[in-house]
Amino acid sequence: MTTSSQQPLKSHSVSSEEQYRGFVEYIYAFDIAYDMKEERIFTLLGRELTQFEMEPGRRNPRDAFFFRPQMVKLSPVERIGPRGAVRVERSIKLFPVGAISLTLRVPFDGLSLEELVYYHELSFQSGPLRDEARTLAEEVRRELEAHTIRPHDRARYEETYTVFCLDARASLIDGQTAEEWLRQHRVMVALLLTQERLPLSEQETEDTTSRYISYYERDIVVTDWNAALILDDPKHFDESLHIIELANVQLAELQAYDRLLDDSISRSYADVAARSVRRKNRMLASLREIRIDLTRLSDELSNTTKFFGDWHLARLYQQFAGRFHLADWHATIDSKLKTLDDLYQLLKQDQINRWMITLEVTIVLLFVIDVIIIALEWSR
Repeated sequence: MTTSSQQPLKSHSVSSEEQYRGFVEYIYAFDIAYDMKEERIFTLLGRELTQFEMEPGRRNPRDAFFFRPQMVKLSPVERIGPRGAVRVERSIKLFPVGAISLTLRVPFDGLSLEELVYYHELSFQSGPLRDEARTLAEEVRRELEAHTIRPHDRARYEETYTVFCLDARASLIDGQTAEEWLRQHRVMVALLLTQERLPLSEQETEDTTSRYISYYERDIVVTDWNAALILDDPKHFDESLHIIELANVQLAELQAYDRLLDDSISRSYADVAARSVRRKNRMLASLREIRIDLTRLSDELSNTTKFFGDWHLARLYQQFAGRFHLADWHATIDSKLKTLDDLYQLLKQDQINRWMITLEVTIVLLFVIDVIIIALEWSR
């Protein structure tokens, strides 16, 4: 395994007119519900759902655990883009945490890295590609509404990621390695991933292209926070793209959980300050439910990206998890869960104190009544 920390990149001049073939993969993650029901779904948008399969190989061991979501591939559609007619290949994956992932794939042939910059925000005569993804997500949300728990009124918390996939067979000359290609094209790769057209500083160029991962001599994945570039044999694209898709869904769901916790904490502060005992009791029940549900959903989310070992795809996931700051999102959510837990314990103790006072008053009243009864008996 080779990473940039072992071999720093140096600048090389290269023509930006070199042309490539491959495709651009647009990955969209949407949160459509609080959770999914534990039931099998057989069809979606008129197509039979299948389970995602990843073939074992040297880059992913035979006995490795992989989360295999249900998925469906839709019929390709033709659109008119800036360079004429293009084909858009569409697929959908379902996740048990109430999320869906859409991938829109646009093949290209004969484009330079400079021209590919315009594919970040691809638009057709019918409108932006992003709008098409949102429309498709709404169709999926409506059809899955009966299979979800507390469905949202619309697909929300969209998280988008763009991956430029270049065919290594047509990109690398004889004897050239993928790392050599990256060293020669690092300036244009940095511009492509950052969606910039003006020259970047050396520092920004280095930061954008410094995080990459490679397995064979003729494959490489360069990761950035908003986009990635994969140079590989086409038969290996899907396994890398699946890892990126999982990390992107996890980011979208962590953001959804974070917003949910923000709303819960804001309501809790108001309820703690309230004098109504009934309102506090309702809040106590609500906090208990939120704590249980979020702990369960967090476990389900972690299971979708639970990779162990030092093999290639596990390290690829760690690369993207670092770029997406997933550990920071987890830490933020854990901190807010602790805040909710502290509020729960505070209200629980307050409830216990009220019961203790009620019990003590009751005992005193019973004692007084008992004394009165005894006094009445003696007065007779």
